[in-house]
Amino acid sequence: MKIIHIDQKYPEDWIRVLNHIANLFFEDSKLKIEPDEADMSASFEYLVGDDFSIATRAVLNVNGKQYTNDYSIQYESVATDRELNIRIKRALSHVFLDVLEQHTGMHQQWGILTGVRPTKLYHKFRKAGKSEQEIAKLLIRDFRLSEEKVALLKEIVDRQLITIPDIDHIGQEISVYIGIPFCPTKCAYCTFPAYAIGSNRKQGRVTTFLDGLHIELREMGKWLKDNDMKITSIYWGGGTPTSIEADEMDALYQTMYESFPNPETIREVTVEAGRPDTITPEKLEVLKKWGIDRISVNPQSYTDETLKAIGRHHTVQETIDKFWLARESGMNNINMDLIIGLPNEGIEEFQHSLEESAKMQPESLTVHTLSFKRASEMTRNKDKYKVADRDTVAEMMEMAQIWTKEHDYVPYYLYRQKNILGNLENVGYSKTGEESIYNIVIMEEVQTILGIGCGASSKFVHPETGKITQFHNPKDPAAYIMTFEEAIEKKIELLNELYEV
Repeated sequence: MKIIHIDQKYPEDWIRVLNHIANLFFEDSKLKIEPDEADMSASFEYLVGDDFSIATRAVLNVNGKQYTNDYSIQYESVATDRELNIRIKRALSHVFLDVLEQHTGMHQQWGILTGVRPTKLYHKFRKAGKSEQEIAKLLIRDFRLSEEKVALLKEIVDRQLITIPDIDHIGQEISVYIGIPFCPTKCAYCTFPAYAIGSNRKQGRVTTFLDGLHIELREMGKWLKDNDMKITSIYWGGGTPTSIEADEMDALYQTMYESFPNPETIREVTVEAGRPDTITPEKLEVLKKWGIDRISVNPQSYTDETLKAIGRHHTVQETIDKFWLARESGMNNINMDLIIGLPNEGIEEFQHSLEESAKMQPESLTVHTLSFKRASEMTRNKDKYKVADRDTVAEMMEMAQIWTKEHDYVPYYLYRQKNILGNLENVGYSKTGEESIYNIVIMEEVQTILGIGCGASSKFVHPETGKITQFHNPKDPAAYIMTFEEAIEKKIELLNELYEV
């Protein structure tokens, strides 16, 4: 752990933000108030002017060397207490990032942005009436983004506006996420609800969970029908929704379409079939029966040794075989995921994954950068998993950008995570016209996402103010079975309040 000693006690939310900045440079860091003779110490100054200006200064001392930076910004209007607090934190982050860059020699292309949704910031400026040039200037000057990242954000936002022309008004509609919490096994990097289906079926939890899910689908569908709510998109996730049996899938889709209003107007339905070892001809026939042709078949890697290391009990060949099985059965919009920085993988292995992807040409390819999520097996046993260094993962991301452009894919959504290798990003690429509507609306938080099922998170987005209220269904199947009726009541209460029913 890297300890950075600071000169005085600051508000807790300031410390948290500055700690995020420090974590961009050091794998783990902590800010403490300690004596001046510490090996690494930082001091900060800030001044709020009567003319709405803010000036900050940071001094970093490391083993006798000193690094300094000054920053000032002039705002056009007075701020509320909350907004002023945000402005000060941003200005302090600006100078702290600079002195750490001076000390380490690292350049952070995402600047002071440590949040999940950079494109949401771009949309905010766009909707405020700012031009492309003004937005670029703001992102570079005030948030320290590189020109390359600004250009990426612009390209993604442009594509989103083509895919969903009514994106600024889609808050009047709703999308639905349905969670199935079972997988054949749990991957080492995963923190999603993913419980071994074999043992849970033996204990009767799969059947009991599905009984509860049918009830929740009907009850939430009734509210949607009664209030004439239009559904934009539906996403079946988990876990792996195709880990249950074909007849169980069939029954769920029947309940969904019988319960939800105007199914013919739903723009998109996706079923996450990410584990190739769960895909069968019978399950594909069920998807075809219900007109669902957007699925994910996720290799993550095309190296068998990597798949074993991360706990995926299928082979590379099985991924390839199941992709072609899905294609031949009529799946016309297949997504595949690759993960940069998996254990023991470098340039050669990732190049091989890209070459294999080229043979299949899926409609969309999502390139994730490995993130050490707090509750994952990989994080708990970091010493066991050797991953690529910062420069290597950056080169791999550049390889992905070049490859997707050469094969006519365009970036259409992006998100970032804490503890992501190289402080990089996750980018969804697609062939033109094959973008996922659900991926866009959930990342940009432009409409309510109603979560149904185990581990499903609901985000209630006010259609006018954009204020977000969250509600989380239990992740554990046993807990879901005990409480799903209470969850239904709470979500209906929140929906009534949101839409003034």
